[in-house]
Amino acid sequence: MGDLAEKEMDNPTFRSDTVLSDVHLHCPSKRHLMVRLNAVGQPVFLSYFKLLWSTEDLASGKHVREITTGREQQRRSGDELCDKDRSDLKEEAELNSEGVGALLDEDGDLEVVRRPRSASDLQAEDLLRDIVCPVILMKGKEDAFEDEEQERTCSDVVKIEHTMATPLEDVGKQVWRAAFLLADYILFQRDTFRGCSVLELGGGTGITSIIMGTVAKRVYCTDVGEDLLAMCEQNVALNKHLMEPGEGEIKVKEVDWLKDEFCTDPEAPYSWSEEEIADLLDHCSVIMAADVFYDDDLTDALFRTLYRITHNLRNSCTVYLALEKRLNFTLRHMDITCEAYSHFRNTLNDLENLQDGKMKYTVEPIKADFCQFLVYERIEQL
Repeated sequence: MGDLAEKEMDNPTFRSDTVLSDVHLHCPSKRHLMVRLNAVGQPVFLSYFKLLWSTEDLASGKHVREITTGREQQRRSGDELCDKDRSDLKEEAELNSEGVGALLDEDGDLEVVRRPRSASDLQAEDLLRDIVCPVILMKGKEDAFEDEEQERTCSDVVKIEHTMATPLEDVGKQVWRAAFLLADYILFQRDTFRGCSVLELGGGTGITSIIMGTVAKRVYCTDVGEDLLAMCEQNVALNKHLMEPGEGEIKVKEVDWLKDEFCTDPEAPYSWSEEEIADLLDHCSVIMAADVFYDDDLTDALFRTLYRITHNLRNSCTVYLALEKRLNFTLRHMDITCEAYSHFRNTLNDLENLQDGKMKYTVEPIKADFCQFLVYERIEQL
């Protein structure tokens, strides 16, 4: 018994089967409605994600001026708050300079001077950091939230069904920040993607493909798992109002990175027809993936899939990869590391150095300092 305990202490293992994305917690003034249970019994929520500018404004170029004006107003407001904080800090420093004796109360206990709240905290509380709790939408009460009805067809709201906490294998059912970052880039460079044929790998809830569908000619949004793909297809249907009439076709299909071929079984849901495969290989010029680099084996499988697909494309193509660099403390290193990101970078370097006589890959970083069009928390790890 003692030997067994020693062995367990030598190799401690901590397990958690729940992964949580906090994107939905920071949507100001929005309610998250539980609309159903999915096929595996997980609660499915409907969230409204605000576009800072409508698709009409984006098309007219109006958003550029508004972004500048809005940020200037925030900066000026921030300066005023910072002046107040600097004044408070000065008073704190003067108090501290009087000596420890000045910080003792009548009983001789130390009185701790509280640091004032920073300007960024105050700004964030007003702008982005409103914590929103889910509201349960009971069966038969679909009309209980009449003030939401107008948003159902509003051109500046993206509606997404998603789960809030899942096992690791179901993380595609949640909404992740890198999907918003990539969506921002698509809206910022909308003329680059206009009229393109696009493939998304690991599309998850489909939010990035939906945004791409507002400018691209055709988008193949792919993932694996019938339950997830059904949710994705539902989200595409919920956001038809964002697409131009007769344009922006989004097709939800299965692509399993662990298999070498597209599924063409006509009996299988979300399978490919021969015509669709031919269309993809003949016309695809953009491939994208967001927040899919969290497991080394899946990262390897994704890059194999990337190579296989790009090798068969008729034309050259650009691949856009967005991710959040997640820092974790590991017992193996006894330090804060980011092993998933490191493996991603190593694999990306291998792809760039690949020499097979036919394919050549060039890697270029994109700074994440472009305009923000969706309401989410854009952290520096994106």
